[in-house]
Amino acid sequence: MFEDSKVNIRIKLSVLWVAVMLCYIEGDFTSFFPPGGYIQQSLAGKMGPFPTTQMTLLAGSVFISIPCVMVFLPLILKPKTCRLLNIILAIAYTIVNAISAFTTHWAYFIYFGVVESVLTFLIAWYAWKWPQEKA
Repeated sequence: MFEDSKVNIRIKLSVLWVAVMLCYIEGDFTSFFPPGGYIQQSLAGKMGPFPTTQMTLLAGSVFISIPCVMVFLPLILKPKTCRLLNIILAIAYTIVNAISAFTTHWAYFIYFGVVESVLTFLIAWYAWKWPQEKA
């Protein structure tokens, strides 16, 4: 029989945020290639449907930096704070990912949006089901 080691909830949450970030990176990288993709939009001064301004770049940076930081925070925060923060952020990102998945007709973008939504839903689920200490 193979040994089945229990994985700590903090590690699960951290690794799920890593997986989300990897999907964001690959999805953004793939977005360079379609006609009218990121390269052409950038040259036209657009960031998706928005004009490229300091504020849209800042908003995009904040949006991406939160999952980056959430790779580390589950490993150091107190359990109650960690659980609540993961539930709130994961639900918010699940909604945003699900909405953005269907803002295009490109299959890869829809695929990544669905995968990202599932991953962030799992983060919320695992955080919600955080194991209780035994008395």
